[in-house]
Amino acid sequence: MKWASTLSRRPDPAGAFAEAAELLDQQLAGRAPDLLLAFLSPHHAGECERISELARRRFPAALLAGCTGGGVIGGAHEAEGEPALSITGASLPGVVLSGFRVKMASVVAAGGGAPAWRALVGQAPEARPKLLLLADPFTMDAGRLIAGLDLAYPGAPKFGGLASGGQRPGENRLLLGDGVHRGGAVGIAFSGDLAVDTVIAQGCRPIGHPMLVTRCHGNLLQELDNRPPLKVLGDLHDSLGERDRELVHHSLFLALEMRADQVEFDPEEILVRNILGADEETGALTIGAELRPMAVAQFVLRDARAAEEDLRRALERHRSAAAGTPAGALLFSCLGRGARLFGRPDHDSGLFQETLGPAPLGGFFCNGEIGPVGGATFLHGYTSAFAIFREARRAPLP
Repeated sequence: MKWASTLSRRPDPAGAFAEAAELLDQQLAGRAPDLLLAFLSPHHAGECERISELARRRFPAALLAGCTGGGVIGGAHEAEGEPALSITGASLPGVVLSGFRVKMASVVAAGGGAPAWRALVGQAPEARPKLLLLADPFTMDAGRLIAGLDLAYPGAPKFGGLASGGQRPGENRLLLGDGVHRGGAVGIAFSGDLAVDTVIAQGCRPIGHPMLVTRCHGNLLQELDNRPPLKVLGDLHDSLGERDRELVHHSLFLALEMRADQVEFDPEEILVRNILGADEETGALTIGAELRPMAVAQFVLRDARAAEEDLRRALERHRSAAAGTPAGALLFSCLGRGARLFGRPDHDSGLFQETLGPAPLGGFFCNGEIGPVGGATFLHGYTSAFAIFREARRAPLP
């Protein structure tokens, strides 16, 4: 298995592809890629068909997928707000790749039946596929798509993000094979001699202490530890320092323990969700997630320091559990991160290489990031979600 990732900042699409492809050839050292992932800034959106054609000519055996993004990542560098094209390629002996496209009408028709969802992907669960998903946020209900694929392939890694190269329906581009699409979702199913590890960094630090959801209805949080949550939050606010009190007004979230059998707060298994509103009369809070009675919850704050510390911890945990440097990786990072959060480019990609080694790293900045927490897959925000590729460990011969 051999991965490579490149980035071109040339403003002309053909020139950008030629530069990125030449670097890719050099990194692959003569191996023909089986997979090409292309992520393009909005400056190149109008030439996606041309780039797709160039990719087919130069790498005829490769399956191409990709999308437009407000920023792109290639060669472990991040390009934001400028013309850029990244290409990540891989030679994958022993791996079977299968592309699929999903329209919203197909998602509606699939309903709640696992066989219908499997038919959309074209993979039997026995193949144990790993699924890369790229979706347009304006024409695809990504949460519904993810939930259906979790039903069809429970426990299978699902990773990716929402295209961010447009501001309205029809402006994003999704690439798959020789097709360029303006809506829906595209994906690649990986099966065979490949393992995919996911690292999800939600960028928050806790304040206060963990509590139990003692009363709720749907996404309405009515009691925490038998008290109105707005009252809990008011007391918490008064106990904080000046900086954290300021963050409460614009960077406050609720973290939820996602495992039903868990009675202690595990920071590795939390889901961070927005607080959507408050009812001053009842003291209830509206949360951007379905709530579960007796779940563990904690208020959290997000800022650059918390985001860096959280990502470092997540990558170090992976390093401790994994064997060696990854063969390659993809980063799906929120548009709200990058230079606008950290004040400089290449923050998350640089921390990845500092912690895990110089693995080829590509990806893009998303309008929502896809990755698992607590055994289920979710659409995240303000997150850096990594998919880390390595050869599957094979059982020893008898």
